[in-house]
Amino acid sequence: MTAAELEGQLAAGGRFVFYEFCVSFILLTLRRQSAVYFLRAGERGIVRGLPYCLLSLFFGWWGVPWGIIYTPLTLFTNLRGGCDVTAQLRDVLARRAEKIPS
Repeated sequence: MTAAELEGQLAAGGRFVFYEFCVSFILLTLRRQSAVYFLRAGERGIVRGLPYCLLSLFFGWWGVPWGIIYTPLTLFTNLRGGCDVTAQLRDVLARRAEKIPS
């Protein structure tokens, strides 16, 4: 995708998101982020977040005490379509474009 196509997609409502997941090992709980995904305008973020919800549901609860705290937080984020990082990525891409000589 070219920069112009990307800008067009973003103007139409596309966005960059990441999802969270939680995995617990009794006394150790890990709350992590997925890679960043690009969602086109009208694309439902919940569909891409479903595997991360399932991972958290099956493996997140088992840590004391953080598994019980982090698992609902990750589910809430993912069921809302992920965490939107479009503005941050636009800034990073703009800075990189400035550094590339024409």
